[in-house]
Amino acid sequence: MELELRHLKTIRAIADAGSLTRAATELGLAQPALSAQLKRIERALGGALFERGRHGVRVTALGELVLERTRVVLPAVTELQQEAARFARTPRTTAHLRLGGTHGPLLGALVDRLADAVPEARVSTCTSWSDRELARLLVEGRLDFALAGTCGSAPPPAADGLEWREVAVDPVFVMLADGHPLAHRAELDLAELADAEWAVVPGDGCFGDCFTAACARAGFTPRRMYETDTAALVHLVQVGRALGMCRATFPTTPGIITRPLTGTPLTWRHLLGRHTVAQRDVLATTVLAQARMAHAGVAARSDSYTAWLSARRDPAPPALP
Repeated sequence: MELELRHLKTIRAIADAGSLTRAATELGLAQPALSAQLKRIERALGGALFERGRHGVRVTALGELVLERTRVVLPAVTELQQEAARFARTPRTTAHLRLGGTHGPLLGALVDRLADAVPEARVSTCTSWSDRELARLLVEGRLDFALAGTCGSAPPPAADGLEWREVAVDPVFVMLADGHPLAHRAELDLAELADAEWAVVPGDGCFGDCFTAACARAGFTPRRMYETDTAALVHLVQVGRALGMCRATFPTTPGIITRPLTGTPLTWRHLLGRHTVAQRDVLATTVLAQARMAHAGVAARSDSYTAWLSARRDPAPPALP
């Protein structure tokens, strides 16, 4: 038998009454039924809680230990019930939005936009490299929305009740030091980078495998791959140790430039996740719209991404014969 809250109340009632007969009357039970219930509780706890006598019951040492816990647990549960009832009856004038996301400029841009779009909301953030962890936090109700991403068309983390909506799709760019021999090029062919070492941020998706496959299609195998946090990745690129792989929205950083790859062999899909039971459709629509506008703003601040987008909107005219 598993111990339940009602069992603690029974123990408390017996101790307060001083006898099984009086406790049974207060609890509205027959005395034999209460006695049988107490025996089941004592078996579950591993020993006698009361010593029976002609003049009532006396608490044992084990009973004192259990009663000491009930003095904490029972008032705490009562207070919780009262607070929950007050909360349910009180109109909500402010909201608390708990946002999760992988490290990057999009999460900060979304917080900035929500400050204007939902001015009454208090916003907190949680960052993780793991999309699966963000999905778990959504399922557990510890996050309201999560910005995650997948490589290409790979599916997002699956869990009952989760919904993922697409925010945007970015090309994956190469990050290199501004003194690199190819830094003057507007676009780079992956095959030209066969001798480079590489750095990427961690993740539990398929990006590493997709990058290796793209290199194989370009005719080479990456020499070395460093999987590290953003700060270390930036340092490795700045000192010329490695080239970095990054989303096209990577912010401008001193000593570093980003360049697109010919043919866009790799893409990154930004997604916004929520639990459909926990979050209202109206709020989800607002957050998704703000996430898409946040992405557009981040993209507009990247010169290399802006140039890449412009080239695709305005293709060069065909050469004259």
